[in-house]
Amino acid sequence: MTPTRTQHAVLDRPGPGPRVSDDMTVEVALSLMAGARVDHLVLCDGDEQRTGLVTLAGLAVLRDSSAYTDRLRLRDVVSPAR
Repeated sequence: MTPTRTQHAVLDRPGPGPRVSDDMTVEVALSLMAGARVDHLVLCDGDEQRTGLVTLAGLAVLRDSSAYTDRLRLRDVVSPAR
């Protein structure tokens, strides 16, 4: 019998996901995530360069806060790209 090698994926960072413009509103992003059944979005600027990442959990917390308005843009709440 030959031993098998097991590889474990590192899940500390979300993988690739839908790429969207960082000027999208939080409300539209939440709707898009629900429709696409994803838990994060990769944000890009006008030059298609990655500017950050937002998660469903992070936007849900923000939406429930007193700082939330329906005009809030993703670029205003983004985690910096790494």
